[in-house]
Amino acid sequence: MSFEIFLMSFIPLFVAINIVGVTPLFIGYIEGLDKQNIKKLVRDAIITAFIVAVVFLLTGKLVFNFLGITINDFKIAGGVILLVLAITDIMSAGERRRDPGKSIGIVPLGIPLIMGPAGLTTIIILVDNFGYLATILSIILNFIIVWIILANANLFIKVIGEGGAKAFAKVASLFMAAIAVMMIRIGIIGIISSFNN
Repeated sequence: MSFEIFLMSFIPLFVAINIVGVTPLFIGYIEGLDKQNIKKLVRDAIITAFIVAVVFLLTGKLVFNFLGITINDFKIAGGVILLVLAITDIMSAGERRRDPGKSIGIVPLGIPLIMGPAGLTTIIILVDNFGYLATILSIILNFIIVWIILANANLFIKVIGEGGAKAFAKVASLFMAAIAVMMIRIGIIGIISSFNN
């Protein structure tokens, strides 16, 4: 496997995971948590997303074909779940989502924010184009980058302060709702396009 092939498999997945876009949402969730609980969230989110990525790498096409599910169906389902979570966060006072016992590291941080429909779809495409080795290496390197960025996200809170972090949390939830609507919209458009073709 050449470096060029690896790079061509790494970049699309990096863009699909979009850790730069996920980080502000993550910062909104860790506002008010201590270092130990932040580490737990990062660990839960990354382990969950990584397991889902690997399982999808190995069985994604088979499961989709067996259940009759399309990528567009998956995008809509993921978008609906994310939208419900975002609306709940926006309407709540904020304490519920920052309760460490609620396993928010798994949902929505691990899935569908880190490893959502875009990332899973990209993994299937990468396997078809570049094979399993390049795709697995790409997944591992991307998750190392995700871990480094999320593990240091609390530094941003120190800069903006507690009040700024609380305001940022609500804005982040609004963006999460917008991302959810986008996922639903793309899924619907994809389904309509498939009927037209």
